Amino acid sequence: MVKAQIEQYFENNYDKFLSHIQKLIAVQSVKGEATEQFPFGEGPAEALQLTLKMADELGLLTTNHENYVGTINLNELPSELGILVHVDVVGEGTNWTKQPFGGEIEEGKMYGRGASDDKGPTIASLFALAAVKELGIPLKSNARLIVGTDEESGCADTKYYFQKEQPPTYVFSPDGEFPVINTEKGGLRTSFSGNFSEETQLPRIVSVEGGYRVNVVPPNAQAVVEGLTIELISPLAEQVSSETGASITLVSHEGNLIQINVEGKGAHASLPHKGINAVTTLLSLLVQLPFADCAAFRALKGVNDVFPHGDYYAEAAGLKMEDEKSGQLTMNFAIFKFAPTSLYGFIDSRVPICATEDNTMHVLANSLQKYDVELKLGGFSKAHHTPEDTDFVKTLLANYEQYTGNEGYCQHVGGGTYVHGIPGGVAFGCTMPGVETNIHGADEYIIIEDIITSAKIFTSVIIDICGEK
Repeated sequence: MVKAQIEQYFENNYDKFLSHIQKLIAVQSVKGEATEQFPFGEGPAEALQLTLKMADELGLLTTNHENYVGTINLNELPSELGILVHVDVVGEGTNWTKQPFGGEIEEGKMYGRGASDDKGPTIASLFALAAVKELGIPLKSNARLIVGTDEESGCADTKYYFQKEQPPTYVFSPDGEFPVINTEKGGLRTSFSGNFSEETQLPRIVSVEGGYRVNVVPPNAQAVVEGLTIELISPLAEQVSSETGASITLVSHEGNLIQINVEGKGAHASLPHKGINAVTTLLSLLVQLPFADCAAFRALKGVNDVFPHGDYYAEAAGLKMEDEKSGQLTMNFAIFKFAPTSLYGFIDSRVPICATEDNTMHVLANSLQKYDVELKLGGFSKAHHTPEDTDFVKTLLANYEQYTGNEGYCQHVGGGTYVHGIPGGVAFGCTMPGVETNIHGADEYIIIEDIITSAKIFTSVIIDICGEK
């Protein structure tokens, strides 16, 4: 009976549901300059305020916590279930064939930055609360939607919120995949640097720059070199392009300068094998060119030795490891800058349960130190694991099975969500198994049928946990 009511609600609200996702996608909620009023810039705050306005119009109870977090409550009873979502997004990057903030619908898919990460899931969760309210389901407790604005840049939003509020008894985040993600890898996110005396002997590297977000495989990188010819560089560039799949172009400039442009493919940092890293591609070309020997170039070659192109599991750095519950360590060389007197890089490594500071950070520091490059110590976080035999996980899996007809199971991922560190928390949806939605890459999308199914599942979960027995 209740399932039929849920189905009817989403059939009746189909157009409204999709238009709300499109409106949210249209907000360019990339982190901006912080102000007293907007801690993460105007874009994330605008997206939060729009979400709360939508919730108000659906008859739900809302609070804006100083543009850090918004909360949306089903009722005023004690909160038993918490759903953690976010409305900030990474930058659009390059190579889109759709409008990044357009919400275009084509062949059953909706495209746009944040469609799957995490604006579609935010609206699915919002309408799940609204469905329970409209259907008049008797409840013994509250379900609370917690809407964040800084998930992509360090989660300072929820850190602020949870200093003041305790998480509900049960918590999930629809910021991942179905069925249930009960294990999230930890992280090693830190920088390295080197400083050198300038040497002007030619040929030399004038500059290198690549990457724009720590948690994105860098899709673009460029270098400016002095004292070489396009005729010399071109055959090596073609070889590296063939080996890596990246596009490399060469442009001559006045003053005996050549600009080398590399176009790779962006991807989520937890899945580096799904992208083409433009930074490591560029370094693999530069180290083959006949530059004059100097400390800075030797250090650059050392960085390439430690992070060679295609080494997704950090074997060259001495970090390769895995365990049964959480899988393999992965490595994303995310950002790199080089000048004749300095270099700087930032890495985003997703580490399994067996990882410690000693067997990751200290090992990497020693690997880089051989080349006079210093790793900044800090930035290590442990993996998160919730046992799969809890009643909460069983409830989630049962609802997934009811609405999809597929077998439920638990899995591990390299990506992290808001539930990382919250006891008993898991990620639950909205991407169905085997679907690649291009999160953090070009033409990110959601499958419309899947996001509506997700909303139905969430509605049923709210009823199971918060409803009167």
